[in-house]
Order: sequence, then structure tokens, then C-alpha cells
Amino acid sequence: MEDEIEPRIIAFLCQWCGYQGADMAGTSRLKYPPSIVSIQVPCSGRIKMAHVLEALTKSEGVLIAGCHVPNDCHYVSGNFKCLKRVTLLKKLLEQMGVDPARVRLEWISATEGKKFARVVRGFTHELEELGPLNLDHTNPNDSNGLLGVNEK
Repeated sequence: MEDEIEPRIIAFLCQWCGYQGADMAGTSRLKYPPSIVSIQVPCSGRIKMAHVLEALTKSEGVLIAGCHVPNDCHYVSGNFKCLKRVTLLKKLLEQMGVDPARVRLEWISATEGKKFARVVRGFTHELEELGPLNLDHTNPNDSNGLLGVNEK
């Protein structure tokens, strides 16, 4: 349906690779949904679970793009830290009743603009299939938001 709104994706992009891949996609004029909000981070290893949980309260899904392969991280082990956190986070989301497919981790190099665009298109399609994310009903006993990560 044409009047449907594309799902919002918040993307945490490593400054060395993921963000540069997004830039390559843009400068190459590759088409991907405009409903992505990009956040440049120094390294995927700096992304905390609380960041992703907070992003899920404002989007339908979260994309994390780090250096091309885990052995290729500019900070040596940042990719491994990120991979461990995302694995744990997906288990936590599943226990909360949130589909873990709403968080996607990809390794994208600075020269992979085509891959970045393809990943965003594919992830958007997956989120459309999942439908809107309504966290208000995931845990009616949680008065502090998503697992109390609202640190206000």
C-alpha cells in the first residue's frame, strides 16, 4: 500500500567503515529508504545495550554496522565486543517478547556502498513484515520504560 509509512531505523555506524559505506551509497546515488536515522560512533564496540534499547523506543528497528570483518576492526577488538553484546541483547529481547530480528548487526566496509543500500532495503522490508513495534505492551509491569533504561 502506498500510504504506509516505512519503518524508522536507527543506525549506529562505525566511523571507519559503516558510516563510510553509507557515505559511499549516498555519493553513488544508490537508492535505499530515507527512513533511516544514522548515528556515527567511533567504533561498534562502543555501543552499549542501553543505547540500542533506547533506540528501539524511538524506532521499529536498529541497525549496527561495524568494520568489514571482526579481525579488521580499527580498534582491534571492538567488533568482538559488539558481537557479544548484540548476541546477549537478542536473547534479552526474545525474553521480553520483542522479536530479536529488530536488531541487525552487519559488517560493512567503507567501499561497500552497494552492500549498505542492500542491507537497509532488506532490513526495511523485514521490519515492514514484522509490523509496528509497540513497546508499551511488551511488559505491563515495567513502569520505567524498556527495562528501566530511561535514565532520567
